[in-house]
Amino acid sequence: MAKDLYEVLGLTKSATEDEIKKAYRKLAKKYHPDVNPGDKEAEAKFKEISEAYEILSDPQKKSNYDQFGTADPTGGGAGYSGFSGFNGFTGGFNGSGFEFTGGFGGINDIFEAFFDGGVGGGSRASSGPRRGSRITANVDISFEEAANGVTKEIEIERSEKCETCKGTGAKPGTSTKTCSTCNGTGQVQSYQNTILGRIATSRTCQTCHGEGTIIETPCPNCKGKKYVRKRVKISVKIPAGIDDGQTISLRGQGQPGEKGAPAGDLHVLVRVRPHKIFVREGNDLYCSIPITFVQAAVGAVIEVPTLSGKVKFDLPEGTQTGTKFRLKGKGVKDVNGYGVGDLYITVNVEVPKKLNAEQKKALDNFAKVCGEDAYETRKNFFDTMKEIFH
Repeated sequence: MAKDLYEVLGLTKSATEDEIKKAYRKLAKKYHPDVNPGDKEAEAKFKEISEAYEILSDPQKKSNYDQFGTADPTGGGAGYSGFSGFNGFTGGFNGSGFEFTGGFGGINDIFEAFFDGGVGGGSRASSGPRRGSRITANVDISFEEAANGVTKEIEIERSEKCETCKGTGAKPGTSTKTCSTCNGTGQVQSYQNTILGRIATSRTCQTCHGEGTIIETPCPNCKGKKYVRKRVKISVKIPAGIDDGQTISLRGQGQPGEKGAPAGDLHVLVRVRPHKIFVREGNDLYCSIPITFVQAAVGAVIEVPTLSGKVKFDLPEGTQTGTKFRLKGKGVKDVNGYGVGDLYITVNVEVPKKLNAEQKKALDNFAKVCGEDAYETRKNFFDTMKEIFH
């Protein structure tokens, strides 16, 4: 998608569902081919805004677009398929003028029907196969589990096909019958002549509620609904390197689809518990280590914690408090397999407290032996003071 779909509708990414609908309604009326007959630019603009609305008005497509820049991250695309874009609301010229299929009288009525759940306006008008809805769940893991990867079992509630009727909705030993009102199509049509031409209106059959069949004797277990709510355990494989707040999508583990449509997805939000020592930024780790005055002054071999255990680190003599060192490759593995981060340690010199007389005397002797020249930064500071306040 070359253009930003939010910009096409004159919106920002923070736009609400209602703002998206209002923006599209305004632009669609302005650039509709009936309002601009023969205007190719208007027709192209209408197609563009229709494509933008088709994606941004669908929660799943919008989520994919916001995250991946495309409504179909699997590669299927979500391009415009001609002058429809109304989820079943189509039109074209015939011998007597422009004929809509699935519309109402008048251009304003057509838009009102679309947005208010009438013709092609959403789930209430559609009786065809529909993909199952998405389920969201959370999983809590430790810092180490996030870094190394882990498999967790979570429990969700979703609709499962009724085992008693095998998903038919009818009592065992009975069967469904074809709806006589719609002849099994789930839709009934009526026609109306308007100033825009002959309009065919498709509505969900009220007898069978769009199913195309009638259940005369409902299943006693599911009451004819074909599905029952159940608690289901799902195994979730969490990859190494996943970070707090990231989501794992399990295709087909959501709610079942209708009339043979695929099931929705299960989105698992990963929540990582904080670590007692490490702080994570991207794939890098940060850690503060206290050292003694003597270690800082003369140098020492200190133990440094890492995710894979403790390692030895050669601390150079004269190390100042706040100095940061990098341990390459000791961070977190990239969740997409692009290398490993680093570990940054910051050493802080801890000044001893509550010294006894012997310790204080030893430090006084140490200070006399060192003199002022041993403290280069201190010496330079006071030399500068002398220059300023001479």
